[in-house]
Amino acid sequence: NMKLFIFTLLLFVFQIGVAQDATQRKNNFNLTRNGVALSGYDPVSYFKSPEPKKGEAKWSYTYKGVTYWFSSASNRSEFVNSPAAYEPSYGGWCAYALGTSGEKVEVDPLTYKIYQGKLLLFYNRLFTNTLTLWNKDEDTFFTTAEKNWPSIINH
Repeated sequence: NMKLFIFTLLLFVFQIGVAQDATQRKNNFNLTRNGVALSGYDPVSYFKSPEPKKGEAKWSYTYKGVTYWFSSASNRSEFVNSPAAYEPSYGGWCAYALGTSGEKVEVDPLTYKIYQGKLLLFYNRLFTNTLTLWNKDEDTFFTTAEKNWPSIINH
């Protein structure tokens, strides 16, 4: 049956596309040695508590190739229902670096800001806290970061 063959072929091509998308995302994400995003911090907790909480492997979830750990089953469920609402912007790389030089720079997972509903992370080492710099002109840096990020993930 030709229709079944074409459907199967399209499904196969779609699955390759999804796999490539997940691999591309994973390659562009800031993942720790164990392959977990946010150094194991719970992405939902950034939005709910004054301090982000460490997640646990028992409440892990992999979304499009990127694994997150959660501090509770309910936070995991919230993420599963709406991953785009909780994922860190710019693959978890430093928002300030993306808003200036357009480079992927490591972050301190405890140096962050929720800005326009997005989780932004920042480099904070060796006497340099880029969140402080970001706050001086965040609208400009945000606009530039939003413009720079797609060109980074599409290469």
